[in-house]
Amino acid sequence: MDRKIAVDGEHLSIGSVVDAARTGASILLDGDVRNKIAKSREYVEKAVEQVVNPDTPEILRKNRLIYGVTTGFGSHKEFIIKDRAEAKNLQTNILMSHACGVGSPFEPDVVRAIMLIRLNSFAKGFSGVRYELLEILSEMLNHGIHPLVPQQGSVGSSGDLCPLSHLALVLIGKGKASVDRLSAETRRWIRGRIVAGKAAMDHIRSVLAEKGISVPFELGYKEGLALTNGTTVMTAIGVLVYHDALNLIKHADIAGAMTLEAVGGRTRAFDSKVHDVRPFTGQRQCADNVRKLIAGSQLVDRNGDVQDAYSVRCIPQVHGAVKDALDHVRQVLEVEINSATDNPLFFEPNPPPSDGFSEKWDYSAGNFHGEPIALAMDYLGLAVAEIGSIAERRIQKLLDKHHNYGLPSNLTPDPRVHSGLMLSHYTAASLVSENKVLCHPASCDSIPTSANIEDHVSMGTVAARKARTILENVEYILAVELLCASQALDFRAGTLGKTSDISFRGKPGKGTQTAYEKVRETGLRPVEKDRELSSDIEKAKNLIEGGTLVEAVENAVAELYKPQRQRLKFN
Repeated sequence: MDRKIAVDGEHLSIGSVVDAARTGASILLDGDVRNKIAKSREYVEKAVEQVVNPDTPEILRKNRLIYGVTTGFGSHKEFIIKDRAEAKNLQTNILMSHACGVGSPFEPDVVRAIMLIRLNSFAKGFSGVRYELLEILSEMLNHGIHPLVPQQGSVGSSGDLCPLSHLALVLIGKGKASVDRLSAETRRWIRGRIVAGKAAMDHIRSVLAEKGISVPFELGYKEGLALTNGTTVMTAIGVLVYHDALNLIKHADIAGAMTLEAVGGRTRAFDSKVHDVRPFTGQRQCADNVRKLIAGSQLVDRNGDVQDAYSVRCIPQVHGAVKDALDHVRQVLEVEINSATDNPLFFEPNPPPSDGFSEKWDYSAGNFHGEPIALAMDYLGLAVAEIGSIAERRIQKLLDKHHNYGLPSNLTPDPRVHSGLMLSHYTAASLVSENKVLCHPASCDSIPTSANIEDHVSMGTVAARKARTILENVEYILAVELLCASQALDFRAGTLGKTSDISFRGKPGKGTQTAYEKVRETGLRPVEKDRELSSDIEKAKNLIEGGTLVEAVENAVAELYKPQRQRLKFN
């Protein structure tokens, strides 16, 4: 049975976002949400009625003005809306005018994460929207209706205005969307045919009709602004990248341990005594992981050196620092996915006025500013890039006959006429250098918009998109290391090449042996003669993305990763 996620505005977890985004978990609105949002909605309705009522005294009308509801947006905030129809049209117009994104659309899992986080933000009860709007978003998620949202166009303050406008257009029967299905084999979304927003919403017309909601939906006061104003896109990307980075760092520990064995590396660098006197959590976790992976190995401590190169000896210090960075990112994301990030927000006075209305409830502020996410995403991208950087050095060490302790040049049985895995290192090196460019922080940039009203922006969505690209590059780099380390272990096991030419031989540890076997079971056979390696790298990357390698290793080494808070599977 599919998991059901109850949305209440307060308790959304990173795991729940990932489940809803990628495995089709059903969305349920918590029973108290309707009551939570009713009060702020009532205030919005009453405030608009007072502003548009010609009999309202001017001093009271000015006191009831609400930004973006009875005024224009951005640099047009000085214009006052005094007509009910115009106040409603204003909410549709913001979607139309702000939907100016460019570039390829986000994948369905990103769009689903966006919708769920926006839904949870509304469920907190401070956005002034109607309950019907939340019901529409939840049914879109439950029926695989995914708006086409271009990736480029957000500066990350006033929220993700541009991409969120594209998403919201579909609710009112405009824009474009796909009606996607969930693959039974992979539990991932398969994008269907692209259709107009109205045609997409027709798929849930009957479901919504049972709840008294007609489609296309007619926006009420504040609702267009609420849909577009928030850090939701950058946060959604960030949640998925963070989740994938947890998977990535586990594979980095495995690949690093395989390389450690392939070069006969020294185990004293991983002894718990070393890491207890510099007790960073991630560093200790990584060293513990490596010790468990190589338990029973006949290959370690065989190269005769007093100490190994940094890329091998300092695996716990580098991988561990990344683990700690990820833990900081987790804390930021957990706060943000349970936050109200639009503007204005509505707070009932405490104590409530006797008539429930005499005081202003609306607060124009800046929770839409993406700086917390922007900084976290730049940090995430930088941390993940370091995994690729150190892995590339280990790849070089495995392939270089001057530093791989008796293995053949480029790990080919016949270096006279075959290049072996030589060019796989070039690919890894290229990706590492590309990541160096991508690591330039987006959050240190700002560009004024809206006639200098919005004069400092976060660029958080750019930071999140960059982090995602960096992560994908590192997945490829680790894929190359897995290929090279597996080939090196073939030589050490005596199953490849002339065994008399290999300086030392033996069996890997239990965890690394399991990882090696999983690589070979995937159809990634040794490179005995030159062949096109692109498909090998793609297969290895898919192995990483799917998480089956980690799962196999965790099953083989039952205690592996147990001390870590991060889990590959969120329960």
